[in-house]
Amino acid sequence: MSLMQRLIKVFEEAKDKDKKVLIPYITAGFPDKERFWEILSKLSLCGAGIIEIGVPFSDPIADGPIIEETSYKCLQEGVSLDWILKNLKKFRDKIKAELVLMGYCNPFEKYGWDRLAKEASELDISGFIVPDLPLEESDYVERYLSKEGIALIRLIGLNTPEDRMIEYAKRAEGFVYFVSVLGTTGPRDNFSEELVVKLETARKIFDQPIALGFGAKHPDQFVKVWNYIDGIVFGSSLILHIKNNGEVERFMKTWNSFVDKYNFRIA
Repeated sequence: MSLMQRLIKVFEEAKDKDKKVLIPYITAGFPDKERFWEILSKLSLCGAGIIEIGVPFSDPIADGPIIEETSYKCLQEGVSLDWILKNLKKFRDKIKAELVLMGYCNPFEKYGWDRLAKEASELDISGFIVPDLPLEESDYVERYLSKEGIALIRLIGLNTPEDRMIEYAKRAEGFVYFVSVLGTTGPRDNFSEELVVKLETARKIFDQPIALGFGAKHPDQFVKVWNYIDGIVFGSSLILHIKNNGEVERFMKTWNSFVDKYNFRIA
């Protein structure tokens, strides 16, 4: 089974149980270099099916102030792509969830996609999310990752027209990341009314699972979109919780309880 097939399996197993896949995002090295690895392990043990590891970057154009702040802090403390990969070798067997690296072109290009894909495969990294990599410029990245069985996960959103979704669908791998807001990451109180309409369209076009991210603040937001998604991505709300000395176990319990509750309430 390839690494990208393992991503799909996570969604299939959740669907068999009428559940959604919980996908926490956390910036590499947050809240510090030591506790970061402990938090990854706890997220995995507490029900995360997939974990997105954010690669710190000095100009994170898709990230709001919460994640942006952690990115700068971790860069100052010496966290880099090289640091992530080297240390992941020590901790990977303690993390049962599938791992995806989310980052910007610059650090990946600097490292070298050929080298990166090979090392990622050895570390069981199942996919990459690259917000500033246009579809038309992604062929060579896709070739390197596909050679190692790794997914290049595509992002779509409220401003993605139907014909553009169709083009993305031809190349979609692993799962599709649907961006719920027009703007950067960060918790919102509610999703827009337009979101349901766009998700309905995406559901008709894509065969792959759809994970909804950006703007997740509390579980109840997801009630009206429940039937159109397969996974829930949350990052800023988790980071705020940890920053305020909250326990990962308690945070994940809230989301797990919601998923269990709405299994039976939403047809």
